Amino acid sequence: MPPGRAKIGQYLLKMKAVTQEQLKQALDHQKSNGGKLGDALLELGLVDEKLLTKALAHQYKLKYIDLEAISIPAEVIESIPRETLLEHTIVPVKRSPAYIIIAMSDPLNYFVLDNLRFILNTEIKTVLATRSSILAALGVEGDGHDPADIKSEEEALSEDDLSIKTGAEDDDAKGADDAPVIRLVHQIIANAVRQRASDIHVEPFEDELRIRYRVDGMCVKQDSPPKRLQGPIISRLKIMSRMQMEEKRRPQDGRIKAKILGKDLDFRVSALPTTWGESVVLRILDREASLVSLDQLGFHEDDYNRFRAIIKRPNGIFLVTGPTGSGKTTTLYAALKEINRPDVKIITAEEPIEYHLAGINQSQVNTRIGLTFSRIIRAMLRQAPNIILVGEIRDKITADTAIQAALTGHLVFSTLHTNDAPSALPRMIDLGVKPFLVSSGVLAIMGQRLLRLLCTKCRQIHSPELSELLSVSLSEEQVKDTTLYRPVGCPECNFSGYKGRKGIFELMRMSSIIREMTFNKAAANKIRDAARREGMVTLQEDGVRKILNGMTSIEEVLRVTHREEML
Repeated sequence: MPPGRAKIGQYLLKMKAVTQEQLKQALDHQKSNGGKLGDALLELGLVDEKLLTKALAHQYKLKYIDLEAISIPAEVIESIPRETLLEHTIVPVKRSPAYIIIAMSDPLNYFVLDNLRFILNTEIKTVLATRSSILAALGVEGDGHDPADIKSEEEALSEDDLSIKTGAEDDDAKGADDAPVIRLVHQIIANAVRQRASDIHVEPFEDELRIRYRVDGMCVKQDSPPKRLQGPIISRLKIMSRMQMEEKRRPQDGRIKAKILGKDLDFRVSALPTTWGESVVLRILDREASLVSLDQLGFHEDDYNRFRAIIKRPNGIFLVTGPTGSGKTTTLYAALKEINRPDVKIITAEEPIEYHLAGINQSQVNTRIGLTFSRIIRAMLRQAPNIILVGEIRDKITADTAIQAALTGHLVFSTLHTNDAPSALPRMIDLGVKPFLVSSGVLAIMGQRLLRLLCTKCRQIHSPELSELLSVSLSEEQVKDTTLYRPVGCPECNFSGYKGRKGIFELMRMSSIIREMTFNKAAANKIRDAARREGMVTLQEDGVRKILNGMTSIEEVLRVTHREEML
């Protein structure tokens, strides 16, 4: 903002549009959620859009125009590409040989004005109008505040453009008179939900726009829409997730709430600039489907009983390890669900909060305002909780704070990115935590992966070669009276041979021997050997139990575990 220009809050106070108390409320909301003060005022309902735009016009010494009161000739609107107008939320109001008047809602959008001056080779004059009136002038329905509800009239497309195989239309699908790009994006999302996908990947390349779904942990390529629809499709997703349309150089994150196939779903959206455009990934969050109980995770009976006993201990740290997408958060939520009672206070620190749990105090990390994991934990301890969940331990400060919480009588749950359970102990020491604190504070560690389950409709009995059995340390004697299966593929499982996933686990409980080894900074392989001698079942051994139960195949266990685990 140029020096000497009063802030928007001061203008609104001067106009008596808000009170000092309301302005403070909006400033607090802005600090917590980021963004602009104007957005905070709108979200809290303290001012209406028209009044805010008039105040902005007064602040930046621009003319305010009510687009609802005028009629803009079609040839004026068509003088600028429609994609550009929608992307930047602008509309041309008047054109003459010497200049063109552009209505915009953001007075700081200098970037688009410079671009237009270059493209049109003419002088640009600007006026301010409300976002909703600009969208209405462009034929877009909606009030401009809920992008997920925006309906826009995109350029007309042929039927070939919509011929990607997205399955049958559902009850929520829009009618034939809706904008084709909006229907196309809706179909892509709906089809992902039908296929039980956890993620949707929209990836631009030189000659194609690739669409992939991650189903049961594996990326599955879908039929690609025409390359020329790349811009409208990505723009639509950015509009829905409330990202900045003009920003294409930096990564952005957003969120969508939508009802698809009768389900209320959340989508966590990430946009990343790449060589051929912005790559967009949507993580599908189904709150109801993902809040599973402990007995649904896939524990063997022995591990299940040990796990339930550990999470009911009064203090200590329980760590869950594994790579991204291995189900760590789901396991921790299941544990909290198991021990959540009216007489127990539970507080969580998460980034982000993926699922809301009734009866549990959940706090979201916000690094922009300094609200880090360690800062939340320190504040948590003043709230007198019994149980604390820390979304991830990723630095020394968080690790130290979590250990101190455990040593002062709290049960702490957290995750750590390591390949297996024994590696978590050296990793904590590598982060800078004193070995004696790690050895005394850690209660147990569980490594996990997600294993695809064979489709029960099409699996076939399989007699593996001896080499296959040896790859998972099985002998012919062990499988003599057991039926093994292999994947085939059918319409029920989308011809993958697998449907659904369960966890495989290695649960390492701290013993006096392992605590002493940790104190002496023993290597992970030494700790692993000691844990196995004390009865720890490795990831691959747990996978083998599921092979013998007919739940999965040898090749699937080998895919997610390492052969050397059994040597």
